[in-house]
Amino acid sequence: MLNVGVVGLRRGRALLKMFHHRTDVRVAAVCDQDPERTQNMASEFGVERIFSSYKTFLSADLDAVVIATPAPLHAEHTVAALKAGRHVLCEVPAAFSLEECQQIVDAVEASGRIYMMAENMNYYHYVREWKAKIREGHLGEVFYAEAEYVHDCRKIMNGPDNWRAKMPPIYYCTHSLGPVLDILDDRCISVVGMSTGCHTAPELGAIDLQVGLFRTAKGCVVKILCGFSLSREPAMHWQVFYGTKGSLENRRAPWEEAKLFCTGDKALKAISAESADPNAPPGAGEGGHGTSEFYMVDDFVRAVQTHVQPEIDVYRAMDFSAPGLCAHLSATRGGEPVAIPDYRKTTHQ
Repeated sequence: MLNVGVVGLRRGRALLKMFHHRTDVRVAAVCDQDPERTQNMASEFGVERIFSSYKTFLSADLDAVVIATPAPLHAEHTVAALKAGRHVLCEVPAAFSLEECQQIVDAVEASGRIYMMAENMNYYHYVREWKAKIREGHLGEVFYAEAEYVHDCRKIMNGPDNWRAKMPPIYYCTHSLGPVLDILDDRCISVVGMSTGCHTAPELGAIDLQVGLFRTAKGCVVKILCGFSLSREPAMHWQVFYGTKGSLENRRAPWEEAKLFCTGDKALKAISAESADPNAPPGAGEGGHGTSEFYMVDDFVRAVQTHVQPEIDVYRAMDFSAPGLCAHLSATRGGEPVAIPDYRKTTHQ
């Protein structure tokens, strides 16, 4: 039986539910700064131990820790958990600076523990289906891709000191870049970034939109757009892929259809873009994002049990997170190209 603890019980609630329903896992402890939330969660899911201090939480009898705290704390909490000998499943992004990326890689390598970044978009049903289509050659050689994550989050920014208001939007690029790089089996090596500045929410000082134009190791061009303080409904994840034999494009609104075109077709044809796997077991959709959390948690648990690296291990986590940090750095330098580190090179040359 795997003993798991969850810290950060806003986002952590959805992940806690996925662990709670497993027969090979026991949620042994929860931690949050809000005592009422912590007590309510413990009562609802039958968790025996509750904590308000993360340091004390790590002293509990735990095999693994699920980190769902505010994003600026992810690296600090990850490193502390690894040093305490715990396996880690951490929400996105992995880190808020390139230095923190290196600290996490060093901590994983020193600990020998499993680290996985919880990029749920990679486990969306349609992403897995599209990955198979593209890998099978339906589009030929893919040479260009775009992805966007646009979501008006002003109502939860709660003032200019809120971490979401202060965060450069492109830092949160993993929901867009993760699936693209997974589908292409690629990584980014350089980026040019640009920012709109702050127009929509001057009272918050939040950047409206940021864009990164990336070059990958395989020579593909990828454009990523992120924005969280702008006037647009509904929120959307959107992707498009162009290859030598066709194109594949997601819908921009729930009432639209995703579209595929292959050489020889007379027109675009509708294809599925569902987040939930229709063949998933009962209860798999309780995480709130289709069935993605179910399969993501299953991947993590299997990795810990078998000591085999998960799909989004520490190096892949940095492939998804570091490019956004570099894109913002480029934007602050007027669009100057910035090289993206490959953290495998630290000890794996």
